[in-house]
Amino acid sequence: MNKVHSRHLAFAGLFILVTALMLIRIQFKAFISPDTQNMFDYIDGLPEGSAIIISFDHEASSLPEMKPLGLAILRHAFAKNHKLIGLALLAEGTGIGYRQMQQTAKEYQKEYGIDYVFLGFKPQYIAAILSMGESIQSTFPEDYLGNPSSELQLLDQIHNYSSVVGVVSLADGSLTTHWMEYGRARYGIEVSAAVAAAMITTYDPYLASGQLRAMVGGLRGAAEYEQLIQRGGSGGRGMLAQSFSHLYVIALIIIGNVVYFKSRRKDASK
Repeated sequence: MNKVHSRHLAFAGLFILVTALMLIRIQFKAFISPDTQNMFDYIDGLPEGSAIIISFDHEASSLPEMKPLGLAILRHAFAKNHKLIGLALLAEGTGIGYRQMQQTAKEYQKEYGIDYVFLGFKPQYIAAILSMGESIQSTFPEDYLGNPSSELQLLDQIHNYSSVVGVVSLADGSLTTHWMEYGRARYGIEVSAAVAAAMITTYDPYLASGQLRAMVGGLRGAAEYEQLIQRGGSGGRGMLAQSFSHLYVIALIIIGNVVYFKSRRKDASK
């Protein structure tokens, strides 16, 4: 069998393995990291009915990693009967955020305008963060669906950051930093984050200094959070597929080396 065919078989095997593991309902069991536990305890310990801003600050390219994080946090918040205000500081996060909130709200029988709202996208994110500190309704005169903000029952009780307990930024980049620099520094709002794995080390200093209230990160963080809320999802299945994929690649490396050295020994004996 030539090298091209061998390569095709290797990739086909990986595809079959990952597909099978994503389809089965076995959940990844992980040790819960302190950061994930801290995020869970923060949301879990808020008084029932607390208002939280959920900001979808990520692009569609990071969706495989960010979606499990977002769904896990939304499910936890809705299960605790918190009131959620969704928005996006990146245009690509707009449709993503609305669909995720709509999906989880349906799971927990939450009503739009009363239990949650989605305000949509606002350009110029620094100006938007500062403006919401003065008036959320003035910053978003209409929600994502075109409803006047003044007609949404939930927003009757929420004027600015003083009316919410905090913001959770779902970010694959640096936008969480702006929430801390402008929302927290000027208005004192608590900022937490669910971030892509590549951004964890970027935000660790903010977490250590207390500028970031809580943080959960990466696909592993999503799997851990799903375990804490006792609700399986794509985070656990993704981690399972990822772990077995690594083992599969290691096995291929070992087999490849065994075949290589056997062929060398055979050639040397001729």
